[in-house]
Amino acid sequence: MRAGFVVPYATEREFADLARLGEERGWDAVFGWEALYGVDAWVQLGAAAMVTERIRLGTLLTPASRHRPWDLASRVGSVDRISGGRAVMTVGLGAIHPGWTAYEPDEGRGVRAKKLDEGLAIWAGLLEDAATFSFSGEHYSAAANDFMLPPPTPQRPHPPVWVVGAPTRGGGRQRSLERAARWQGVVPAIHPPEEGAPKRLADFATVVEGVRRIRAELGLPWEGYDVVIESDSWGSFTSLEPAEPAAWEQAGATWWVESWWDLPQGPEGLAEVRRRVDAGPPTFR
Repeated sequence: MRAGFVVPYATEREFADLARLGEERGWDAVFGWEALYGVDAWVQLGAAAMVTERIRLGTLLTPASRHRPWDLASRVGSVDRISGGRAVMTVGLGAIHPGWTAYEPDEGRGVRAKKLDEGLAIWAGLLEDAATFSFSGEHYSAAANDFMLPPPTPQRPHPPVWVVGAPTRGGGRQRSLERAARWQGVVPAIHPPEEGAPKRLADFATVVEGVRRIRAELGLPWEGYDVVIESDSWGSFTSLEPAEPAAWEQAGATWWVESWWDLPQGPEGLAEVRRRVDAGPPTFR
């Protein structure tokens, strides 16, 4: 199981410095996140790519339904080229909050889901071969194009995509799990039974087994597929039951990502992020 960390708040230069420190201390990945108005996550990651050599660089997460897919493909492709093939993108429907609705209305989960699927199809098609790719959907379309195309990304056919997935309550089609199964990884959205309670291993295992089954039905291999568990070994933002990482690895986790979202924005919070990164990844290896 590999280890990464999310930087909740940082400028571009601060993020790059934390990424460099994380690489020196043995972390496997550093993640930013996307706001509608804020520090551009892909610019942050591009800056980090320039001062690192090994650590993977990604988002946790990208609300891809609100991006034009060709713009997103341009950004992710640039980071993958700058980094020599270390980019990873996590996508989901996104959580609606005042920082979103201040600029864009909530189109509803159904529309966001359709845009996400269409957008990912175009995103992948452009990065694989924009010269021959075409697409016609309800929300987006793309025609084959050979005008001033960028070089291919080092990761082929495109950088990996991790998808947030959660089981549908009450049964029915497991649409988010089906989406996750078609890509390169899943971030299980497991919700505690009550506020303040820890995330339970059984709920995580349900998501993992669901995605594994769907991939088998699609004829897709399980080997090499990523499963991400978010935790907080330092604080209380995300607690797990059981707390031992080995149990989650045994249930299928391939990535342990420290998510420190309850740290304050500003110098005090940044100093604490740096302290935690400097301490190195959890000792579960």
